[in-house]
Amino acid sequence: MKILVTAKRVEDPESKIKVKPDGSDIVKEGLKYKINPFDEIGVEEALRLVAKHGGEVVVVSIGGKEVQEQLRHALAMGATRAVWVNHAGALDQMGVAALLQKVADKEKPDLVILGKQSIDDDQNQVGQYLAEYLGWGQATFASKVESLESEQEKSKTPALHVAADGKSVRVVREVDNGLATVECTLPAIVTTDLRLNLPRYASLPGIMKAKSKPIEELTPEKLGADVAPKIQVLKLASPPARKAGIKVPDVATLVDKLRNEAKAL
Repeated sequence: MKILVTAKRVEDPESKIKVKPDGSDIVKEGLKYKINPFDEIGVEEALRLVAKHGGEVVVVSIGGKEVQEQLRHALAMGATRAVWVNHAGALDQMGVAALLQKVADKEKPDLVILGKQSIDDDQNQVGQYLAEYLGWGQATFASKVESLESEQEKSKTPALHVAADGKSVRVVREVDNGLATVECTLPAIVTTDLRLNLPRYASLPGIMKAKSKPIEELTPEKLGADVAPKIQVLKLASPPARKAGIKVPDVATLVDKLRNEAKAL
């Protein structure tokens, strides 16, 4: 199998995010960055599938030169090679999907795995747009029945089940009232949820090997993709500060405040 996986660069969730006074962007000085956790789960699942079925894992990221850090992280985990789409300008979700479509057309993977969303803007749109642009089936919010403490997880068994003939993939996905199982004809798009797997740590040998693994540089111009933003962010704003909590002397006072002040009862 050939599996294409995304590796978006996002702000570390442990960083303190501040909005610029004019609301034009966030303050980026001093921020730390990492691979989007949902994408990291996608890389892990791809590695498990290739360990079982054979093939290669190609990881792709879009951005300036700094995204090579996240590509090297995925390579250190075990990905075969990387594709860097060099573009430092503004992108909306449709622009990202358009670039990934061109990369998929070039690579011709059997499966594309993306995080269901990125933790910076939480859009949850790129996987769906990409499936539409490619005309492929999609299975979003991929999860599994087994817990993350199960024997299947400890043995790194892939949760995505590829048929023996390599023509379809069966996916357990999270829905509002539980889990649903869907089957897609390959090639297909899968987006990962948090409970799909626990990503491995990059080993020291893996980190050393990643330094010599190839990263192919592409640009929107080379790919022939239209990335002109169709959505414009007008302003960012911090959420209003929460009111300080209070201590109540007894249960009766708590119930009274919940009923008459918070209107929660």
